Amino acid sequence: MKFILNSVGCRYCYVLLVLLYILCPNAAHTQTIQQQFKISGTVSDAHGPLAGVTVRVSGSRALGTFTNFDGEFSLSVTASDTLVCSFIGYQTLKVPVGKQRQLSITLVEDVTALSEVTVNAGYYTVTERERTGSIAKVTAKEIENQPIVSPLEALQGRMAGVEVIQQSGVPGNAPVIRIRGQNSLRNTTEDNGNLPLYIVDGIPINSAPIDVGIVLQNGLDPLGTLNVADIESIEVLKDADATAIYGSRGANGVVLITTKKYKGQQKTSVALQWYSGYSEVSRAMKLLNTTQYITMREGALQAANSTPNEQNDWDLLVWDRKRYTNWQKVLLGGKAHFTNAHLTIAGGNAQTGFRVYGGWQEQGNVFPGDMQYRKGSAGLFLNHHSLDDRFSMEVALNFGADKNELYDSSALVMAALTLPPNAPKLYNDDGSLYWEEWTIAGRENPMAAQYATTTNKVQQYTAHAGLHYRLTPQLQITTNLGYNHFLRQANAQVLQETVAPEKRTDTPLRASQAYTTRASWIVEPQLNYKQNIGTHSTVEALIGGTFQENTSANLTVSAEGFSTPTLLEYLPAASVLTAGNNKATAYKYTAVYGRVAYQYEHTYFINLTGRRDGSSRFGPGKRFANFWAIGGAWIFSKEPWLAKASWLSFGKLRASYGITGNDQIGDYQYLDAFESTKGEGGLYPTQLFNADFSWEENKKLEGALQLGLLKDRINIEVSWYRNRSSNQLVGYPLPSTTGFSSVQANLPATVQNTGWEMVFSAKNISKGPLKWETFFNLTLPKTKLIAFPDIEQTSYQNIYKVGYPLQIGFYYRYTGVNPDTGWYQVADSNKDGSLDDQDRTEVLQTGKTLYGGIGSKWSYKGWSLQWLIDGVKQKGVKPYPYFVSVPGNTFNRPLADYNAWQQGNLHVERTTDFDKAYSAWRNSNTAVVDASFLRVKSVNLSYTLPQKWLLAYGISSCSVFANAQNLWTISRYEGINIDVPGSTNLPVLRSMSIGVQCNF
Repeated sequence: MKFILNSVGCRYCYVLLVLLYILCPNAAHTQTIQQQFKISGTVSDAHGPLAGVTVRVSGSRALGTFTNFDGEFSLSVTASDTLVCSFIGYQTLKVPVGKQRQLSITLVEDVTALSEVTVNAGYYTVTERERTGSIAKVTAKEIENQPIVSPLEALQGRMAGVEVIQQSGVPGNAPVIRIRGQNSLRNTTEDNGNLPLYIVDGIPINSAPIDVGIVLQNGLDPLGTLNVADIESIEVLKDADATAIYGSRGANGVVLITTKKYKGQQKTSVALQWYSGYSEVSRAMKLLNTTQYITMREGALQAANSTPNEQNDWDLLVWDRKRYTNWQKVLLGGKAHFTNAHLTIAGGNAQTGFRVYGGWQEQGNVFPGDMQYRKGSAGLFLNHHSLDDRFSMEVALNFGADKNELYDSSALVMAALTLPPNAPKLYNDDGSLYWEEWTIAGRENPMAAQYATTTNKVQQYTAHAGLHYRLTPQLQITTNLGYNHFLRQANAQVLQETVAPEKRTDTPLRASQAYTTRASWIVEPQLNYKQNIGTHSTVEALIGGTFQENTSANLTVSAEGFSTPTLLEYLPAASVLTAGNNKATAYKYTAVYGRVAYQYEHTYFINLTGRRDGSSRFGPGKRFANFWAIGGAWIFSKEPWLAKASWLSFGKLRASYGITGNDQIGDYQYLDAFESTKGEGGLYPTQLFNADFSWEENKKLEGALQLGLLKDRINIEVSWYRNRSSNQLVGYPLPSTTGFSSVQANLPATVQNTGWEMVFSAKNISKGPLKWETFFNLTLPKTKLIAFPDIEQTSYQNIYKVGYPLQIGFYYRYTGVNPDTGWYQVADSNKDGSLDDQDRTEVLQTGKTLYGGIGSKWSYKGWSLQWLIDGVKQKGVKPYPYFVSVPGNTFNRPLADYNAWQQGNLHVERTTDFDKAYSAWRNSNTAVVDASFLRVKSVNLSYTLPQKWLLAYGISSCSVFANAQNLWTISRYEGINIDVPGSTNLPVLRSMSIGVQCNF
């Protein structure tokens, strides 16, 4: 099998060419090549010229172009050709060429344009009108000017059923994306079975974030090297009908990213985009000032009849009692300036086209110090088709690299929220760190963190080639070839300035270097067939295979004892050198897949997909499995009995059911594993053999209703889904006598995700110079663990509970204030006289119970205004300062605590018994609070300059714009990170930018 997989990529193209020669030896001569000539013209509507209209030759995928800003086009044709002019929102028009050389074409607005919108389903495309699966889409126009790093950030609030969580505002941090909930119980950073499949231009990208330790909370984003300006569209596949053709890789949904291609220009064009701005923390907590802090501290000591002393109460006796510092402003209040520039050159002729592009992005940080994030990208796209249009090909090359300079940002967030307001200064007059008063208090200067830095450098390139040959009008053979290579190099350095001067002689200089490589290749031959049956029905079919191999390697080396900081990047200069993590893995995957689709009178549709997968992650006998789906749709608005319903322009019912799988368990989990004993030359076991476990299964069911009202001016889609993920891959508990706590195995645990999704759009005003559109999406998700036999015997007993959602916590039950002590108290549920996990009887859900977004677009002549509001109904734990210590201790507190104390609703005392009582209370059911919010996610205002201003400079179009991200948030939650309540991560930043976009 290994030989076949390794050799198929180099042998397949040769076999394909031989097959084509045998089947069609005279293909190049069977077509009569008619004389071509140039035809030109203009396309307009009732209001003037239309830019961006597609003008193509009927029956050809590749012969086509787009109108320029003045509505002009030029194209090579023959006299027998027919031109097809199409544009979203207008009726498609066919114009025979004949003897004409100059055309003037007028399009008529058509609000019933669903059939013109094409969505990418991965191995095939389908129109929005006729799709049977659940597919959400965003386009370049919606996301290209947003000042973001990860493409996934652009999806937040724009798609029903797609939850995107930005864990941190630090650039380069990987967002969390969940498509219709959490399916797998394995949901840790190290072992996450809930990652979707990422595909960029047909190439699978490893979706697991790169672990870089504490400097990034969720790891490096594997999509971070992509430039948003290069993306044409992002489609998300959600239900079984859309994902089953991906088999085991589609259990958690599929994210398809398509980069921009050559669009048929006959002359070379240049496009330039530039924007610049700044980001800042958008929320701040209300904390105690110095007077309030000292009053509360002294009150706690007084309640305990305790006298302050310099050893424990240095903030009262040694530090300046009149000094006040807003540490949130000092440590998190910077402005992170950013700049983005992007250049594209495109051109070609009737047979060949190209697009070359490059981009540059850099962004600072809100923390003190000079930390930068920089990203560069470049790419090339080529397409070509033969004169007879039987052969076509496209090649896409993309390269991206970024450099991220970081230190532990969570430590600075914690310091900003908890440092006493009268804490001493950070720096001496000469710029060195100030230590004296910090050392007296036994504290570290928070800015010492900047001397323990990590620099991550990432390079990633992808190469894709697609070859297409039409054997007959009905039959086409296609081959997709792809290669992806990812390299991450990290250099961490710890200087002696991280500790006070008196400790530096005992603190050696330390450094480490880490390397991560990921490489994958894929070959996918595919045969496509389409046949009209009479004049009423059509059959489409495809069959194909996938051959894929992924390799990865990690190497970490640590060193200490350098003689000078200048040698930290040269590890052999250290006195002690230690090899750390050194691991290489390989993953092989093969599959055969197919699809059969049938439609009758463009009214009744059925779609069958299937895939047989083979994965090297399972033991012999368990490596292959079958996955399938069936989807159907009925456009009932075409029925004769609804012909007179003028208010209903479109109505469709669709449903699907199928099974997808999940093999995201890491490599070699079924094998015995050993590690070497340090310095003794022996081996010890770390993992037990078990070749009997296999795929997790996800059974997906969905039903949906789509309506178009008032000639599709109003469009509504309502969906209900139910996903049941069973055969869960978790650690099976073992007796301690075995020497192992668990072994990887399948358990009959079942996770169920159900929910309702609603998508609404309306063209409120569509005629005349003023246009107004509105869209809205809403998701009501529910996740429940419906089965887990003997969960009490597993390590999951304190994480999950049968019959409850997965996002839960176990808490004590708060019973009120003890009348004797005035302290908070919780219930001793089992009456054993002590508090432990058995008393945590309150099971409370955290996480989202509703999320969505609402947006609008206004345009008037050259002006355009777009905005998006996202909203979440959720519960979360209280902000971090509530959990760092008890009130009255040497940490700052939320202002709400001071107010409660002053009103007699909170007791403050500095005694051990009070500490225990308060600790139990903060782990009671009062810890879970409402963390819902509404946020102005983005606002974009643009103005397109009049053409008469630009002609003299050779500019075909130009617009200036201003953009705002995360502009304003409404919430009762006190914490600064509204996306991840209770965390110490830097929150999502507010960004403001201005820019320009011109075409030459």
